Amino acid sequence: MPDNATEIPATIERKARVLAVANQKGGVGKTTTAINLGTALAAIGKRVLLIDLDPQGNASTGLGVPKSQRASSLYDVIVDQRPIGDTAVQTAVPGLWLLPSDPDLSGVEIELGQAERRSYRLRDALDGLEAASTGKKDGYDYILIDCPPSLNLLTVNAMSAADAVLVPLQCEFFALEGLTQLMRTIDLVRGSLNPKLGLQGIVLTMFDRRNALSGHVERDVRSHFGDLVYTTVIPRNVRVSEAPSFGKPALIYDMKCSGSQAYIKLARELVARERARKKAEAA
Repeated sequence: MPDNATEIPATIERKARVLAVANQKGGVGKTTTAINLGTALAAIGKRVLLIDLDPQGNASTGLGVPKSQRASSLYDVIVDQRPIGDTAVQTAVPGLWLLPSDPDLSGVEIELGQAERRSYRLRDALDGLEAASTGKKDGYDYILIDCPPSLNLLTVNAMSAADAVLVPLQCEFFALEGLTQLMRTIDLVRGSLNPKLGLQGIVLTMFDRRNALSGHVERDVRSHFGDLVYTTVIPRNVRVSEAPSFGKPALIYDMKCSGSQAYIKLARELVARERARKKAEAA
């Protein structure tokens, strides 16, 4: 792992659950899942921060945040260590905030070089955000990190900062190969940077019931990962694909479409799993 840290720092106890939405394969629905899951969680009363960690800034565009509102961005947080509270912006979705991306993020690996704690920059920023929060109403319930489709310093920062990884998995054969690589990456980060990193679950995306391959992939993934695979399946849906071009989450663009309804079910399932996890930890 690219870091010059000699020991793993302690993590403060956070109120927010931090989830890295990650898959090293592109085009599997990471950003779509981050945007619409964040919107659905906000719709059921949760306070959500979405961190756009991809230099392409698709999550920022998909939430309709214009570049004029991105005067400061995640780049300032990672490189200049600016507080997240000074950088996050309110989106058009009540209860959903965005930490926008910047194309300059693509040069972070070079800019930080051998900088101290370069793999923990995002984690340190989140710890600072938590320390600045004086009460439940001042903080977030969920922080979703939309990761780039590659294993680089940005992805390492996300996994170092996260409590768990949420994996969107496209129902196609090659996606299974990407999943194997991702599991190795999670194990590597857990062993060197973040021993508490878990696997939140796997979300099957772009599911096409008319395609036999989708069914085969679903059966293979469920047989191997069991309950880690969410019951909710995200269908391939034209309205979900159209929504980003209008700068809106699918739930705002067309709440009644099958894709939007699936993300609402996913949010409810995620919250239910979180309740069960907390109950099990307490016991």
